[in-house]
Amino acid sequence: MEQLRETDDAGRTCRPYPDPEGGAPLRCCLRRSEAGERIALVSYAPLRRWAAGTGARPGAYDEQGPVFIHADACDGPRGTGYPFSGPGALRTLRRYDAEGRIVGGRLLEIPEAAGRAVEAFDRALAEAFADPAVALVHVRAVEYGCFHFEVRRVRR
Repeated sequence: MEQLRETDDAGRTCRPYPDPEGGAPLRCCLRRSEAGERIALVSYAPLRRWAAGTGARPGAYDEQGPVFIHADACDGPRGTGYPFSGPGALRTLRRYDAEGRIVGGRLLEIPEAAGRAVEAFDRALAEAFADPAVALVHVRAVEYGCFHFEVRRVRR
């Protein structure tokens, strides 16, 4: 994340600003911003970064999209669980194989009932990883396409 504070994955210079209202999903620390925090909206290519570490060749599936980050260094994620999982939120879970090619996906509407988000994510991810071809899953917001987080298959 640190290099995104200089130049993003689209080659653009980072342009920080104070968040007037708060609530932006911060990718760097997996929490919502607070009013007045200095943040930036940058392009991020999560599949490209994963592929660089694994040798995968995603080709045309190497996309970049918007993410919010703190304008200055932060402590990173503090909690556990699924971030940005508010009741009623819509998420897309896109599945990728070991070469970084899309092998499926699904829409997930996070249940309104309190405490049901974890169950919904667990079920959707179990469904995804039931396919042995799935190496990782990207979770994005439906409304703006912001990348929220990824879940990788654990190889034993």
